[in-house]
Amino acid sequence: LLSTLSSFPQSNMTTPALLPLSGRRIPTLSPGAASFPHHRATLRLSEKFILLLILSAFITLCFGAFFFLPDNSKHKLSHSAPSPPDHKPQRGRDLMEEEESLRDKIRVDHERALQEAKEKLRKSRDELRAEIQTEKSKVVEDLKKKKEVPKPLPPVPMPKVVGVNDGDPVEPDVKEKRDKIREMMKHAWDSYRQYGWGHNELKPLAKKGHSTNIFGNSQMGATIVDALDSLYMMGLHDEFKDGQEWIEQNLDFSVNAEVSVFEVNIRFIGGLLAAYYLSGQEVFKVKAVQLAEKLLPAFNTPTGIPWAMVNLKSGVGRNWGWASAGSSILAEFGTLHMEFVHLTYLTGNPAYYQKVMHIRKLLAKMDRPNGLYPNYLNPRTGRWGQHHTSVGGLGDSFYEYLLKAWLMSDKTDTEARKTYDDAIEAIERHLIRKSNGGLTFIGEWKNGHLERKMGHLTCFAGGMFALGADGSPDAKAGHYLQLGAEIAHTCHESYDRTVLKLGPEAFKFDSGLEAVAVRQNEKYYILRPEVIETYWYMWRFTHDPKYRQWGWEAAQAIDKYCRVSGGFSGVKDVYSSNPTYDDVQQSFFLAETLKYLYLLFSSDDLMPLESWVFNTEAHPLPVLHLANLTLPGSQAQR
Repeated sequence: LLSTLSSFPQSNMTTPALLPLSGRRIPTLSPGAASFPHHRATLRLSEKFILLLILSAFITLCFGAFFFLPDNSKHKLSHSAPSPPDHKPQRGRDLMEEEESLRDKIRVDHERALQEAKEKLRKSRDELRAEIQTEKSKVVEDLKKKKEVPKPLPPVPMPKVVGVNDGDPVEPDVKEKRDKIREMMKHAWDSYRQYGWGHNELKPLAKKGHSTNIFGNSQMGATIVDALDSLYMMGLHDEFKDGQEWIEQNLDFSVNAEVSVFEVNIRFIGGLLAAYYLSGQEVFKVKAVQLAEKLLPAFNTPTGIPWAMVNLKSGVGRNWGWASAGSSILAEFGTLHMEFVHLTYLTGNPAYYQKVMHIRKLLAKMDRPNGLYPNYLNPRTGRWGQHHTSVGGLGDSFYEYLLKAWLMSDKTDTEARKTYDDAIEAIERHLIRKSNGGLTFIGEWKNGHLERKMGHLTCFAGGMFALGADGSPDAKAGHYLQLGAEIAHTCHESYDRTVLKLGPEAFKFDSGLEAVAVRQNEKYYILRPEVIETYWYMWRFTHDPKYRQWGWEAAQAIDKYCRVSGGFSGVKDVYSSNPTYDDVQQSFFLAETLKYLYLLFSSDDLMPLESWVFNTEAHPLPVLHLANLTLPGSQAQR
């Protein structure tokens, strides 16, 4: 070994630079100069690396020789001991020959290793670099080969898809408004395409990518997935194709990222499924199923109520620290049903359907204070957390999905409809009130007390009441349609009473103030869709022109006060004539706000409600005619 080291060439060597490769760092060589001295000069890293390899090989050979060569003393002892009567002399000779052969083999391997080490040390920098590059390429190829080939999905009939490319309004002025909404969508998309491509969201003022903790620490292109169906409906097919190509080449869920189960389900799985049903492109279905498999470990809790967050790589789940002593949130674990039923339909795997049905059955057995569902449930104990009930944040889409489960099942899931009707009856009894000024609002129940405050998120309920009017018990269809109209009116007032004509995050109904935000931290508008969503549903069911008028007012305000050169941004104070921006273009702005505006100015032929049900992120999923299916638990199967 010493003679080998002394023969080490004194050519210029290089230091290892670390280059990222598929999440790993592999040493490679970068230009630099350092000779190998015979005395006390510092070795450069690449030389240490090579010496370490040589020494490792030498030590391994020595240990191998020490442990695997036969022990001579034992060998001699065995030969001096008397042989058993049945021992054959030939067997002893064979054993000696095998041992000699083994020693020869070890000697040859030892000499070959030393020779290879000498040859390595004589190579030039370029030769070493080429060898390392070859090894890197080989590692990459091996990793590609080892990637699991996804199992082919079973062929299933495509549900009847209608009204995908229709909707041109007859009236010229309405068509002009719809074209304006399409132009706003194109500005939002093109800005993201230019400044935030591949990132989850966009900072339109800083003109760079943006992300929040709901998506973990990875670039998963949330805006791309969320916007796909809006692009398709609006006829922006080149933009849709760009998004599809990115998803095919870059959307990877094998990442070490902790994500929100709820947000990933409604935005990614919902968005991918909708894109599949609209376009028929298999890649969206495959990606949706791959992601869904990554979410399943979140259900590994003592009760089967899923964790709020899950690590896509490890499958480890946990809850938000602020959520009532580690509880899961009603709106999160209650907003999985639509997507998971479609996953079972497309894959034939009953696990998805069983997970969401288990949640429903568990909730059905629990006591509910005043018939209300608290927003928090502990997934370990199966007990409610603090008694806080809301039709806004933390609770909203749970009720929405009860109704939509019934609609999506072609109205055969009567259990879901009954649960929805009972919940709405309790909400109307305990949470819905009229203000002194005659505005109908939905308050929040906190530990036996009604807080006279309504959030922007709660404004979706006007559309929900209208959507659920048909099929209401006791001939209450007219009552719930009227209730939807009253909520729409209240939410319009929350917009109309601001300087910017955009609604605040939350508004109160006490101390003489009605439909107005009081706290500074409730005066912002972050491009939310819920009020416009209710306008669209009310338009579809009544065709009252005021809903289109109100929607156009909101669209103009967004275009005037939220539009910037790099996209659209939320504003921090809707009561200020000089608003400041929050510098975030939310993915739901493209998925929901602009889509509902576009639908509002389209004819009813576009996405007819008899054939499509929109998830809570406005991703349309087709009605499944369960009479023709064998989905576990369907009424037809029973």
